[in-house]
Amino acid sequence: MIKKHKENNQLTKVNLKNLDKCFYPDAKVTKGQIVEYYIKMTPKILPVIANRPLVLTRYPNGIKDAESEKTSFFEKNAPVGTPDWVKRYPIYSPSSKRDINYIICNDIDTLIWLANQAALEIHMPFATTDDIDRPDLLFFDVDPEPPATLSDAAEVALQLRDKLRKMSLTPFVKTSGKKGLHVVVPVVPNYSFKVIRGFVHKVGISLAKENNIVVSEFKDTKKPGKVFADYLQNSPMRTMVIPYSLRPTKEATVSTPLEWSEVKKGLNPSDYTLFSVPKRQVNPWKDIFERRFHLEI
Repeated sequence: MIKKHKENNQLTKVNLKNLDKCFYPDAKVTKGQIVEYYIKMTPKILPVIANRPLVLTRYPNGIKDAESEKTSFFEKNAPVGTPDWVKRYPIYSPSSKRDINYIICNDIDTLIWLANQAALEIHMPFATTDDIDRPDLLFFDVDPEPPATLSDAAEVALQLRDKLRKMSLTPFVKTSGKKGLHVVVPVVPNYSFKVIRGFVHKVGISLAKENNIVVSEFKDTKKPGKVFADYLQNSPMRTMVIPYSLRPTKEATVSTPLEWSEVKKGLNPSDYTLFSVPKRQVNPWKDIFERRFHLEI
């Protein structure tokens, strides 16, 4: 049983349970291996998700029988039994007419606790608790519709990178862990979500004019062979899967930050898994918030 954080040899506060339970049958991944994975990735995860209200997708019985029955549930509110030491942040929900107590993960014990809760997927918004209505990241979801592939998404992401660099912006990229790519730019939190969403949409429209494989409007997202430059997630408390989050795939794939040199034809999400990602020496998002950009709007 896991009793200490390997990198600092300290006891964890978490009461770990059922570590031998299989969560990924095809990849033969146990809950214990998932906890170990998140411990290893803590130094790369925490700086990005700090002070962000998290949304979880929990898989209490793993991903088995995914095609025949519901295996997961979406969770925003901290569940009953959440330890007192787990930080929470209340946000009023007009639809529920009550506060939702989102979990904040700023320390390794909270991340271990999330793994112990079978939160295989962890999602983050584009703003922090400093000002939840002012995003500090703008987000492009580069999403290919079959028969378009991840290679097509890579082509579009590179075109997007070049366009953003011409605007004197520095984009960062990661795999979604499934079929697409995520491109983000850190920005000064001076803009509303409406302004950010409009900016991202405008860039997507420009991409679509230059590349006929790209679509920029929601009505065109399911057109076969197209790549949607999705701008819609740039909204209050809409989210993206966090960097280094696991995904519910047979191979136990990971949403993995990449160097731009890795974005190319033949890119395969199955190359980035719970087993391979901890071995990567690079940390492409290490300095993501070192410089935040102003937009020319």
